[in-house]
Amino acid sequence: MDIGIGLPNTLRGPGAALPEWARRAEERGFAALATIDRIVYPNYDSLTALAVAAGATSRIRLLTDILLAPAYPPVWLAKASASLDAMSGGRLTLGLGVGGRPDDYAAMDRRYERRGRLMDETLDLLHRSWAGESVTGDAHPVGPAPAAGNRIPILIGGTSDAAVDRTVKYAEGWTAGGGSPDQVAGMVGTVRRAWRDAGRDGEPRFAAMVYFGLGDDEASRSALTHYYSFLGDQVAGAVAGSAVRSVEAVRESVRRFAEVGVTELLFYPSIAAVDQVDRLADAVF
Repeated sequence: MDIGIGLPNTLRGPGAALPEWARRAEERGFAALATIDRIVYPNYDSLTALAVAAGATSRIRLLTDILLAPAYPPVWLAKASASLDAMSGGRLTLGLGVGGRPDDYAAMDRRYERRGRLMDETLDLLHRSWAGESVTGDAHPVGPAPAAGNRIPILIGGTSDAAVDRTVKYAEGWTAGGGSPDQVAGMVGTVRRAWRDAGRDGEPRFAAMVYFGLGDDEASRSALTHYYSFLGDQVAGAVAGSAVRSVEAVRESVRRFAEVGVTELLFYPSIAAVDQVDRLADAVF
């Protein structure tokens, strides 16, 4: 199982430290750098953060996990993602989902109640654009070709039947937006069956996420409670309580997610200090 680490793009104050965080993650052997997406919050933009990370590194993979695809203009997303993938040497994977915050859609002037249909339209346009088709009716495609020539790997988030269908039709695999290993296991089985039934070759990728914070429990809980405050005190407190905050808990997460078939486990920081990269590396490698 590959182990990735999140960039602290949702945490307050680490902007200037993002390149050092990325370099340290690559040096310590993490497989990927990942971002969490949101619009109506003072986080750093996902693709911008990954572009900064790409410029500071040369090998580590880049992953949006997840990007709220239907909230963005699809032509812009096709161009921006292809640009980042081409300039990073093909290191980008797009984890995409619909999200669940109406305010994010309102801020982008996109209709929240149509987010499922917008997701399908966006996925179709992305693939056509990356393949070099004109998606605007003009003579030229809107963006450069991705590094692989005609596509960027996609992971689909969500647990609905529609999310499973999108995974099989458009993606290289599925990503969990949270949940315990036991909860993730059910979706791993569901996606695998759908994959086989659709005649897809090989095995799908499976990603899962865990929040971590090592060395300062209070700061870790505070950051997660603030970020998830829109869900109410009870749910925000539960998310904050689910983070792993010891070496033993980190290692147990790795063991349990591997057992249920996860192929990529991503640890997202709840503390912005760059030493979190080394603390996590010491625990998992």
